[in-house]
Amino acid sequence: MKTPTVGSSSHKWAFASHFRRQAFGWRSALPIQRLKEAVTEIKRAARTDPLLAAHGAVLLLEKLSHALEQVDSSSGALGSAVNRAIDVLVPIIAAPDVTGSVSEAWLERLFDALQEDRMPYIEHLGNLGAGYA
Repeated sequence: MKTPTVGSSSHKWAFASHFRRQAFGWRSALPIQRLKEAVTEIKRAARTDPLLAAHGAVLLLEKLSHALEQVDSSSGALGSAVNRAIDVLVPIIAAPDVTGSVSEAWLERLFDALQEDRMPYIEHLGNLGAGYA
């Protein structure tokens, strides 16, 4: 069972509806555009509410792999876009001063997302996480 975190129930992220399971067809242009929009939305939130932004970043990373499962990534453009997004999102997740229970819940959710990552889109997350522990 996922532990609710601060800001999780009161804020409605615009990106959340775009990143449903198998939300995209095989073309990569739209998912890349939606990913950029989601990162922009989270960065905008980080300016005023780092805790809310961190929650949004965790949520996006949880949804990402399932939404992109059917997208053709043979050109490498989608993988590169995901890696750039992760590079932006990890510091946002690490930025707020949160209690151990909130941090632990986020780490558990991210670990679960990594375990469920059938198409290794967010595997880059595992490489970066060690630098923020």
